[in-house]
Amino acid sequence: MNENRVFNSAQETKPLPVGSGVPDVKFLTIDGKEFDLKKEALKKPSVLIFYRGGWCPYCSIQLGQIQQIEGKLIGMGYQVLAISVDRPEKLKETLVKYEMKYRLLSDSGMEGSKAFGIAFKVDEKAIEKNSEFAATLETFSGEKHHLLPVPSVFVVGGDGIIKYEYSNPDFKTRIKPDILLEEAEKALK
Repeated sequence: MNENRVFNSAQETKPLPVGSGVPDVKFLTIDGKEFDLKKEALKKPSVLIFYRGGWCPYCSIQLGQIQQIEGKLIGMGYQVLAISVDRPEKLKETLVKYEMKYRLLSDSGMEGSKAFGIAFKVDEKAIEKNSEFAATLETFSGEKHHLLPVPSVFVVGGDGIIKYEYSNPDFKTRIKPDILLEEAEKALK
């Protein structure tokens, strides 16, 4: 069972497994309005993409790939939700910069990432060595917690149950779009 905790490293995280219910968490929209994930996930199947932030080049590549398959996911009946530590104002910048159509959500307090078992504390030695990285994290999140989510994807059925989970502690490795489409299709059966 998930304990809503922060792990000491990306490798130690324990993502919610297939068969788990979506946690009762709230995010913020780009307009700063509350978004009740559990309530929205019960309305229609969802693809949840947790990413590090608009500042991360690997995340930008992944978000672009998701954008290319978004129409197919929507055609299957899914809503696509991309969630990061970025505060709403920074989400707006990402949305405009990359002309994204799917919904971006802020988890700047990292409560959602904690509930999904993917939150970890950035190594303090890395922060000390690279003050620019710390400043970027703080600027984008609006927080000083130095927490990040392990990049993860959860496919959730309209019943609010996780049907597929992908999480990789190596932030450079992301799910391939064709695999996500395949798993999303399987989840509907």
